[in-house]
Amino acid sequence: MKAFADTVSEIIAHDGPITVERYMSLCLRHYYATRDPLGSSGDFTTAPEISQMFGELIGLWMLEIWHAMGRPSHCRLVELGPGRGSLMADLLRATRVLPDFKAAATVHLVETSPALRQKQQAALGSSGFSLHWHDRLEDVPEGPVLLVANEFFDALPVRQFLATELGWCERLVGLDGERLIFGLRPEAEPGLGETPRVGDVLEWPATSIDVMGELARRLERDGGAALILDYGYWGPAYGDTLQALKQHAFVDPLAEPGEADLTTHVDFHRLAQAAIAGGARAHGIAMQGDFLQALGIEARAAALKARATPTQATDIDRALARLTERGPTGMGELFKVLAVTDRGIENVPALPALSPSS
Repeated sequence: MKAFADTVSEIIAHDGPITVERYMSLCLRHYYATRDPLGSSGDFTTAPEISQMFGELIGLWMLEIWHAMGRPSHCRLVELGPGRGSLMADLLRATRVLPDFKAAATVHLVETSPALRQKQQAALGSSGFSLHWHDRLEDVPEGPVLLVANEFFDALPVRQFLATELGWCERLVGLDGERLIFGLRPEAEPGLGETPRVGDVLEWPATSIDVMGELARRLERDGGAALILDYGYWGPAYGDTLQALKQHAFVDPLAEPGEADLTTHVDFHRLAQAAIAGGARAHGIAMQGDFLQALGIEARAAALKARATPTQATDIDRALARLTERGPTGMGELFKVLAVTDRGIENVPALPALSPSS
């Protein structure tokens, strides 16, 4: 079988250098279609894999929003990029405190990977909820929505531009013999404004903006809320955040196309602006640690430890620390939380409302 790297090289040889956005799209489509990347045997670990507390608290958050929506008799419970189904499984277990919610909700998983769809079926098949899979958010049937996206937007492709003496020139991926290399489009991209200083990198998340715009219009039309958790920052900011992970270690993004996880840091300011432009209301942002603590993660950890063995109690403490730890590389600080709702929902748990001018 031909290696995927050869396919990428052939595309570039035929079409010429491609954008970073197209390179990421090609690689990620192959990457997620051919493996389960999660866990100790994969390339990375997400918060739901660290502890059940993460998904349980999000489930309780969803119940609060359902009440704020007026307890609709039917709603679409949606997850974008649901991984192995761990978050949704923990979320659904937490919602059992309200049987009316189970009668109202149908579960919709937006997932294109056949390998991960199988894992999701195994994790959720006995939940008692009606399960549906879709390739795109647009395919989810009409109706009020409760949506969660954990580490979804970081895996959407971005365009990159380098500040030069000419202006903003787009970064490209080309060939040097058989080796992939970065290069630049020789002419500047119009409409991106003044370059702050030569050498700065601007990342333009056009795909993320489109997805958020579609989501915002859906929420404003049908009602509901979305909770986005990801690693990122509140822009505007400049810098190259493209990174590749393989077997829990950083690798060269061009070294093994399609065989490593490619991500960039999420610009939450642009997401919030896209949500507001789409007619929705934005709430946040908060650091993940503050958000989870406001929802009661410490009390939940204490409750779990009360009936745990000493070894299990140690694991619970470690998970709590990992999910909430501070510092520039700690999940509690690096990861941020943004909520987007229809304009009728003025307040959400643990997150302040953003003004339209934010």
